[in-house]
Amino acid sequence: MKFIISLAKRPYVLLCILLMLSILLAFSIYNSASLETDLSEYMPKTHPAFIASDNAEQLFGIGDAILIVLEDTQGIYNTDTIEKIDAITKALEEDFEAIERVISLTNADNIQSSDGFLEVEPFFSGNTSEKALLSMKADVEANPMIYGRNVSRDGTATLIIAELGEDADTKALQKTLQQWIGQWEGPQKLRIAGRPVIEGSLAELGPKDMAIMFPLVILTMIILLYFLLRSVRDTVLNMVIVLFGTLLAFGSMTLLGIPIYAVDTMIPVMLIAIGVAYGIHMHNTIHHLIAEFPTIGKDELARKSVQTMIRPIFMTALTTAIGFVALMSSQVLPVRYFGLFAAIGVLGEMVLALLLFPASIYLLGVPKYKQRVQNLAKPSAMTRLNALIMHQPKLIVVLSVFILAVGIWGTSKVWIDTSFLANFEKDSAIVETDEYVNVKFGGTSTLNVILTSENENLFKDPQVLQTMDSMQTDLESNAIVGNTLSLATFIKQMNQVMEEHADASFSIPDSQELISQYLLLYEFSGDPETLEQVIDYTYSTANITIQLKSDSSAVLKDVLTTIDSYQKEFSKFGIEVGYAGSGYKTFVFSELLLEGQIISLIISFGIIFGLLALLFHNVRIGIVGTVPIAITAIVNFGVMGLLNIPLSSATALITSIAIGIGVDYAIHFLEHYTNTRLEGKTLEEATAETLLHTGRAIVLNAIAVMGGFAILLFSVFPPNRQVGALIILNMAVSAIATLTVLVVLIHHLDRNNHLFSKRITTITQRSIT
Repeated sequence: MKFIISLAKRPYVLLCILLMLSILLAFSIYNSASLETDLSEYMPKTHPAFIASDNAEQLFGIGDAILIVLEDTQGIYNTDTIEKIDAITKALEEDFEAIERVISLTNADNIQSSDGFLEVEPFFSGNTSEKALLSMKADVEANPMIYGRNVSRDGTATLIIAELGEDADTKALQKTLQQWIGQWEGPQKLRIAGRPVIEGSLAELGPKDMAIMFPLVILTMIILLYFLLRSVRDTVLNMVIVLFGTLLAFGSMTLLGIPIYAVDTMIPVMLIAIGVAYGIHMHNTIHHLIAEFPTIGKDELARKSVQTMIRPIFMTALTTAIGFVALMSSQVLPVRYFGLFAAIGVLGEMVLALLLFPASIYLLGVPKYKQRVQNLAKPSAMTRLNALIMHQPKLIVVLSVFILAVGIWGTSKVWIDTSFLANFEKDSAIVETDEYVNVKFGGTSTLNVILTSENENLFKDPQVLQTMDSMQTDLESNAIVGNTLSLATFIKQMNQVMEEHADASFSIPDSQELISQYLLLYEFSGDPETLEQVIDYTYSTANITIQLKSDSSAVLKDVLTTIDSYQKEFSKFGIEVGYAGSGYKTFVFSELLLEGQIISLIISFGIIFGLLALLFHNVRIGIVGTVPIAITAIVNFGVMGLLNIPLSSATALITSIAIGIGVDYAIHFLEHYTNTRLEGKTLEEATAETLLHTGRAIVLNAIAVMGGFAILLFSVFPPNRQVGALIILNMAVSAIATLTVLVVLIHHLDRNNHLFSKRITTITQRSIT
C-alpha cells in the first residue's frame, strides 16, 4: 500500500510511465500482430496423434487443397467448357507459385486397357470434336475413380483441385484467387471452396471484425459508465484502465512472438468489461467515503480508498486471473494462450485501478459527486431485495434447486463441435459453395486412415485389399461419407478395364501374382506420383482417403466407429490402424477441448475454494463462496444444451470467463459483510448495509459487463454472437445468485455461529461489550 500511495502522489511520473509503456506495447502490436487460422497451428506439436498424423502427411503428401468449382448448366462436355478447364488448369500452375500441383478433368489419369496392357492417359487428348467429347464423357462415367468424385454425376460441374505448398499464405492466396477466377466467368460459373479458403477468409474477416467491435465497445462503455457513474473524471479513468489492459494483453502476446488466434478477438471486449469492475468499485468506495466524511481531505481520501479496496480488488483480480490461467491446462493452443494473456491483462488493470484513482485525487482534488435524492416513500431495489431475503429464504432455495435441476438436465445434452465453417453465416458464399460441393461431389473435408505393417508387399495380398474394400464399402454407406480412395480402388479399376468391364469385374482379384502384375504395368505407364498418394514404395503402409460432406467433428464419431470395428480384422494381418489429415486433427481437437474444459473447471473451483477459505479463515466460506459460480456454470451449460449450442473453441471459454468475473461479486460481498459484522452490527443491519453499498456496485458492475459483451452480438462470426449472449446470461445469473443464494447461505452460517472463527468471534464480542 505504501508503494501505491507513494507513486500516486507523483501523478505526472505515473502518467509518463503509463504513456511510455503504452507506446511500446502499441508499437509491438502494430509491427508484429498476425492472425493465425491454420488448424495445424492450433495443436500441440508434441501430441502423439499429431506427430503420427504429420509423419503420414509427409509420406503420402496429404494436404488440404483449394477446390475451384466450374459449373455449366448445359453440361460440361462441350468445346468451350473443356478448353476453359484446360486453360485454367495450365494457368493456375503458371500464375501461382504457392500451388504445387493442379488436377482437373483435362489432366487426370484414365486407366484403360489395350491388347492386354494397361494404358494410363489423360481423359482429354486435346481433341474437342463432338465424337471425342462423347468418348470422354463415356470414359468418365465408366471410371468410378473420377465419376461423382471430380465430375458431378449429372455432368454439369467439375472440380479443379489446386494442391498447395507447405508455406502457402492462404489469406493472400484465397483473396487473389477469388479475383483471378473472375476473368474466366461466363457463361460458366466459377467459385472456390476448401479448408484453405475457409482459413484465408477467417484471417481476413477476423481483423475486420475486431476493427468494428473494438470502437463499438469503447463507445458503449463510455456511454454506460457515464450513465452509471455520472462522472466524467471516473469515466475517463475507467477507460484508461481498460484500454491499457487490452494493450498489455496483446502487446505481451506480440512481444513474445505468439500469434493472435480467432478466439483472441474476444480479449479486448472481455478485458474492457472486466476492467470496468475495478473502477466501479473504486468509484463506489470513494463516493461513500465522501458521503460519510463530507470534509475529508484529498490525502486521507486517497489513503482510505486504497486501504478499503486494496484487499478485495487484489483478491478479485487474483481469482479472475486464476480462472483464466486454469485454461492453460488445455492442450489446445488458442485456449491456453487466451487464458495466459487474459490473466496478464486483468492483473495490469488491477494495478492501474489501484494507482489511477488515488493519483487523480492528488492531481485534481476531491471529486464532487451529485448526491442522489431517494424517494423515502418508495423503497429502493436493494431494500426490497433485503426484505425478500429476510422473509422468503426458503423460496430462494426452492427456486435455486429447480433451476439447478433443469440446468443439469440441459447439460447432459451439450455436444462438441469444432467446425471452421460454423464461423460463417449459413447464407454466406463460403457456406453455400461448400454445400454445393458436398451435394455434387465427394465432399470438402477429408479423413485419412493410415494402415501400417512391418511386412513388405503386404498390401499386395488379396485378403488385405478385400478387407480394405469391405471397410470402404461400409464407410460409403454412411450419408456423411462422399467417397473413399485407396490402393484397393486402383486395383479394382485396373481389374475392371483388364477384364473389359465384365460383370462383377470392379473387384479385387484373388491372385496376389495378378495384383503384382497390375501394379507393375501401372508403374510402367502411369504417373508414379498418383500411386504414391495411396501406398509407400515397400507396400507396407497404405493410405485410405475418405471424403466427408461436413467438417464438423461431431459427425466423425460414427465414421471412426466403423473404422475401429475393423481393427481386429486388420490386426490378424499384423496391421495397425492410425489416422491423419485435417478431419482427424479436427476430431482430436474437439476431444482435447472437452478434456481441457473439464480440467480447467476443476482447477478453477479448487483454487478459488482454497483462496476464499484462506482469505476468510473459514472452510465453510470457501464452500458457499463457490456456490454462485457453480450455479452460473450449470445454468450456462444447461442453456447451451437446451438451445443446441455446441461446445466450441469459443464457447469453451465462457465458463472460465464467468467464473473469473463472477467470483469478484462473492469476494466483494463477503468482504463488506464480514467487516460490517466485525464492527458489531447485527445480521440484519450488516445485510442491509452491504446490499446498499456492495450490492449496488455489483449491479453496476454486472450491467457494465453485460453491456460490454452485448457488442459481440454484432460480430460477423456466429460463435462470437453465441458467446456474447451466453456471457450476458452468465453475468446476470452470477449477480443474482450472489445477491440472493449467497446471502441466504451466509445467514445460515452466521445464525449457527459458523461464519467467524472462535478467535475472531471472541474479539468481536469483547468489542461490542
